[in-house]
Amino acid sequence: MIKIFIIHMNDDDPKKCTAKKMERFSLAKILRPSARPRGIVLSPYARDILSKEDLPYALLSGIYAVDISWKHAEEYFKNVGGIKRRLPYLVPGNPVNFGHPGQLSTAEAVSAALYILGEKEQAIRIMEKFGWGHTFLEMNRDLLEEYSHLDRDGINRLDLSMQHS
Repeated sequence: MIKIFIIHMNDDDPKKCTAKKMERFSLAKILRPSARPRGIVLSPYARDILSKEDLPYALLSGIYAVDISWKHAEEYFKNVGGIKRRLPYLVPGNPVNFGHPGQLSTAEAVSAALYILGEKEQAIRIMEKFGWGHTFLEMNRDLLEEYSHLDRDGINRLDLSMQHS
């Protein structure tokens, strides 16, 4: 099992906060905005895509997600440390950003990362806590399965083809 840490910026509506719900169910540990991540940091601005090749780092130091408003994200990620990785093309199933590629909730991002790294049961356990969680997994099942079997180069090629289709 991979440890999940979420740097929480208190930017969003607490009633819709997937990070807080993950913490309530002991699926993640919430950290303060000043936290210094040491493991894999999920960043939409990272150059490198997350792949199964990152599993040793994730097992050693965990996955760090940042719960932040999209309005403030770019500035924050310029200065954060850790091993930055972005997720490949996926479509959100959450009601706020449903169908807008790439705009995943924190829970969706963490679940997708776990799935890609081969921790499928842990990924599913997170999504089971959300009424729309099954929608995210169903909509992206084929992509997540394929991403979980590819190396970084393979994921890059598939990600590019998905973005341009």
